[in-house]
Amino acid sequence: MLQKIGSFCQAAIAAIPHSIGLLALRVALAIPFWRSGMTKWDGFFNLSSGARYLFEQEFKLHIFGQAIAYPFPLTASFLAGVGEIVLPVLLVLGLGTRFAATGILLMTLVIQLTIPDGLINFHLPWAAMALCLMAFGGGRLSVDSLAMMMLGQTPARQAPHPS
Repeated sequence: MLQKIGSFCQAAIAAIPHSIGLLALRVALAIPFWRSGMTKWDGFFNLSSGARYLFEQEFKLHIFGQAIAYPFPLTASFLAGVGEIVLPVLLVLGLGTRFAATGILLMTLVIQLTIPDGLINFHLPWAAMALCLMAFGGGRLSVDSLAMMMLGQTPARQAPHPS
C-alpha cells in the first residue's frame, strides 16, 4: 500500500511541467535584484543620493585581502542600478533569459567581492539559480520560447517536457 502511494506521489510530482519550475526560478532570482534596483533611483535615470554615497564611500572590492575603492564609483552605481532594473524584467518575461541570467551572475560575483559575508545566504543561491537558467533557458513559459515557436524553430537545449 505504501509503495503504491509513493509511486503515485512520484508520478504526480514528475507530471509537473519543467517550465513551471523555470518560471518560478526566474521570478525568485529577479525579486531581490529588482528590489535593490528600486532603491538606487530617485526618478528616471536620476541616481539616488544613497546609491551614490554607498558606491563612493562605503562599498569596497575585497580582493586578495585588500579593500579597494570602486573605480569610477558613479559609473558603477549607475550600471548596477540599470542592471538591477532591466535584467529582472527580462528574467520575468523570459526574454533573453540566458543573457539576463549571465548578467545577474556577473553582478552576483561583483556583489560577492563587495560583501564577502553574503556567500552562503545570498550569493551562492543566486549564482546557482543563474547558472540553471543559463543552462536550461526560460522554458516554454517564456517570450524566448514563444518567439522560437513563431519562427518555426525548436528552442535549443531547453529542459525536456514530460510526456
